[in-house]
Amino acid sequence: MLTVYYIDAFAHNLFEGNPAAVIPLSKWLSDDMMQALASENNLSETAFFVESKGKYHIRWFTPVGEVRLCGHATLAAAYVLFNELGYRKETIRFESLSGELYVKRDGSEIVLDFPAQPPLKCDAPSELLEGLGVSPVEILKSEDYIVVLRHESEVRCMEPLFDKLHKVPLRGVIATAESSGYDFVARFFGPKLGVNEDPVTGSAYTQLAPYWGKILGKTCMSARQVSSRGGDVGCKIVGGRVLISGGAVKYMKGRIIQDCIES
Repeated sequence: MLTVYYIDAFAHNLFEGNPAAVIPLSKWLSDDMMQALASENNLSETAFFVESKGKYHIRWFTPVGEVRLCGHATLAAAYVLFNELGYRKETIRFESLSGELYVKRDGSEIVLDFPAQPPLKCDAPSELLEGLGVSPVEILKSEDYIVVLRHESEVRCMEPLFDKLHKVPLRGVIATAESSGYDFVARFFGPKLGVNEDPVTGSAYTQLAPYWGKILGKTCMSARQVSSRGGDVGCKIVGGRVLISGGAVKYMKGRIIQDCIES
């Protein structure tokens, strides 16, 4: 039987942050089976990893497909290794579809070391503006569209039309603004991934940190993803990489029956 962990990532208390499922493997399952398990979990991401020669190969699946990079499920996987599976080294090295990723502990926080993805200004597809119903300061793109708004309240109060956002060509849409209590706030919408709104999206900060770092003239920033669950995210720019930090809490540990895996 396989063990599955449910971890609230970018959280210091249960029912905060972004829940992820983590399933450690001794060898890879078929893609169809991993997708079926992710769909059954019905969380924004399920992480699978396999150890090989001192490093871990990691893959992430949403309820509808595999993604190339996921921050909160990587943080959750690191939490499982550090706290459940007895990993004792200072840094975990993950191999992924987005290259090498590094994760370490810093007190109660877990720190992701991810490649930066600086966004560039762009024109907005009509579906993007129709779907958000806002007048942005500017629009940029990298892995996702980034829509910069004038006021934090606009980010908090928007009610997107997800059928429109489903048609935009990139992975998802990030709405963001400067904040009075943090350096900036954000929300992430990914209907194309089967996740209308992601509670806290670690990979989004590989794009947001370079943008806001340039705007604010900072290399260290605090952010808040203002979804209904919400979560705090620390960002530090180091060369061409972004250190993304947050807490994690275990919600559940369970077993997946063998008959399910073999069927």
